Amino acid sequence: MTTTDETAAHDTVEAAIRGQLAKAFGGVRGTVEAAVPTIAFTGMWIGTSDLRLSLIVSVSAAVLLLLVRLVQRSTPQFVINSLIGIGIGAFFASRTGEAKDVFLPGILYNAGYAAAMLLSIVTRWPVVGFLIGSVTGDPTGWRADPAVVRLCTKLTWLLMIPCVVRVAVQLPVYAIGGNDAVAELGILKIAMGWPLQIAALAGMVWLLTRGRTPVRTAVS
Repeated sequence: MTTTDETAAHDTVEAAIRGQLAKAFGGVRGTVEAAVPTIAFTGMWIGTSDLRLSLIVSVSAAVLLLLVRLVQRSTPQFVINSLIGIGIGAFFASRTGEAKDVFLPGILYNAGYAAAMLLSIVTRWPVVGFLIGSVTGDPTGWRADPAVVRLCTKLTWLLMIPCVVRVAVQLPVYAIGGNDAVAELGILKIAMGWPLQIAALAGMVWLLTRGRTPVRTAVS
């Protein structure tokens, strides 16, 4: 039987998933880094109504955060994710000339992510299960245990809910409000970003504290 340091540190499925979720969410710093580019863009747009300047300030803020991470030699993963997101939004907006299109990729991403998670639930391959596979060394072994599949299905539902809520609220504002709704879209993106994600995480952690399912490591 092969084990890794990570596997040894988690003797239950619930503990393994909690550990992987903590890495995926990035903590307080990751939360702030994800919000800064949106805050910069929204604030500059409200103050100037200048799309090009707002995009420059937003992207510059993300780049500055990345440089700080590199200087400190800490993981730049969450800043890079933020930079990619604002970069795609900037591309959309610069192509159409519509400031609201900065927020379109995020809406589409949440819609696609929710659809993918729903498909994983329907096909009984809930995406949270692969967090277990990353710890045990067996990407699909968790499916052999019906209790683990049920647990991962519940967790995937909780992970999906914030995406559905964001699309349900932000898409009508985007479609109806036009550029007059840029400030509202910025506020909604920030308010429905990490706060919703943290609420989902809290629900997942609560669920994970209720069971102790042994981790089954891969056999070599």
